[in-house]
Amino acid sequence: MPAPAHLPYAPARRAGAALALFASAQFLVVLNTSVVNVALPAVGRALGTGPTGLTWVVNAYLLAFGTLLPVGGRLADVFGRRRGFVAGLVLFTAGSLAAGIPLGTGALIAARAVQGAGAAVLSPAALVLLLAQSPPGPVRGRALGLWGAASAAGGAAGVLLGGVLTDALGWWSVFAVSAVAAVPVLLSVPGLVPRDARDRTGSLDLPGALAMTTGLLLLVYGFGSRDGSVVRDLVPAAGIFLLLALVSIERRAEDPLVPPVLLRNRSVVAGNLLMLPLGTVWVGTFFFLPLYQQKVLGYGPLTAGLTQLPLAGALMAASALAGRLRGTLVPGLVVLAAGLFWLARLPLDGAFLADLLGPTILIGLGLGLAFVPLTALGVTGVDAPHTGVAGGLVNTTRQVGGALGLAVLASLAAPAHGTAAAGPAALAHGYRRAFAGAALIAVLTAIGAAVHQRTGARTTTGAPQGAGEREPS
Repeated sequence: MPAPAHLPYAPARRAGAALALFASAQFLVVLNTSVVNVALPAVGRALGTGPTGLTWVVNAYLLAFGTLLPVGGRLADVFGRRRGFVAGLVLFTAGSLAAGIPLGTGALIAARAVQGAGAAVLSPAALVLLLAQSPPGPVRGRALGLWGAASAAGGAAGVLLGGVLTDALGWWSVFAVSAVAAVPVLLSVPGLVPRDARDRTGSLDLPGALAMTTGLLLLVYGFGSRDGSVVRDLVPAAGIFLLLALVSIERRAEDPLVPPVLLRNRSVVAGNLLMLPLGTVWVGTFFFLPLYQQKVLGYGPLTAGLTQLPLAGALMAASALAGRLRGTLVPGLVVLAAGLFWLARLPLDGAFLADLLGPTILIGLGLGLAFVPLTALGVTGVDAPHTGVAGGLVNTTRQVGGALGLAVLASLAAPAHGTAAAGPAALAHGYRRAFAGAALIAVLTAIGAAVHQRTGARTTTGAPQGAGEREPS
């Protein structure tokens, strides 16, 4: 993505501090996708929240973040990146503060949605500002490396920090810490972020934004509900209808959220279709594993957080390795499925070294090896002006896949943990069903990736894709 012309590069003496500022914002955004997971049992006990409510404590953030990312990026384009950065950070901080106030399950879910909405504006604005202050070449490569490292560190730190804070202070602190950490970021903006130019770029496709966000919300809500009423069954159908209508809306829009040229790009379509189930597996694993550890094995929050560090370390190492190798997508998905099938056979009295360490390392390796080439696939063959949109679309797909998939996997586990009175044996059975479902999804994704690579190899023989760019594998 080229740096916008109206955003000057930062002076050398301030460039490092500015890059650190934008990376810190991304760290906070990713942190909140995982920091709550270890705290979920404590949230359930304190607020009397059942399994469905706990699912939505996670989903509210993922869904708001994922569905509003294209809107947030467009708002930053239209009204200014610095304004978008500040507005997103303020909204994110307000949601974090509200989430830490124990007013009930509904209030917590609403606060998490506000957090996600703020993140959806903050993250794309921070990325464009980072690129704008990084001249093309090695400097920009290092800046993007810092951005990726901040994202990976945020996910890993969330697992450990959630356990430490919940054990020491209580569940509310996992949200309050984000609000506290956001304050110095906000105070640094005047001295490090250049002011926006007066000109505006593009316009907001309001009908498309409403159709996308409402359709995805109805779809996830419908699949996540276990009420058998006819009205409830119509909810996901209404979501599908709105998403189909989105295609027509985008074709007629003067400045669409998703440019039609991206939908005609085979690699972009394949990358997003495969990223959707990967998001399901990613979020589902980090949701059910801490629950299994605490509700079945009797771990405390701190122990649960510490025992997930090997998974986080394997994920970071595999991500770095996948950036330098080719052909890691299908093997990564196979390794991921193997780890999940292993988790699906966990005994009721499982031990960490014998029963958890092996599968969690496999899962971390598989996620890292698959995620990097899938992200690259989603922007392969895309012209420079659309690279940012394509990258944002892949991120949206992963977040929405996580929200939608979590609803589906929670329904698989529902017969076993649908009541607070369920004992460890019933809980373990439910979590095993969820892990088995995630493993099956990983297998199907591997098959889809293999088919895409095979057909892609045939169609690109003798005909370079895009500007001579080969599809990653």
